[in-house]
Amino acid sequence: MSNTSGTGSNGSRMEVPEAKEAMNRFKMEIANELGVNLKQGYNGDLTSAQTGSIGGEMVRRMIKKQEEQMSGQNPGM
Repeated sequence: MSNTSGTGSNGSRMEVPEAKEAMNRFKMEIANELGVNLKQGYNGDLTSAQTGSIGGEMVRRMIKKQEEQMSGQNPGM
């Protein structure tokens, strides 16, 4: 039986090229703000803490933006 749950190597693939590029720019911006030397291509020299700090900050900011958008829409819902 094939894996259709969306997990595994294909689970995080972005289907929209513009979204992928926007996420890459966002990732580079966050890395720069955190002082992490993120490069295009191979970044195996970074620690798990460094890469985790980038991903964690990206998630925090995306959640904050979504909360701000939701709080301004239909307060009664």
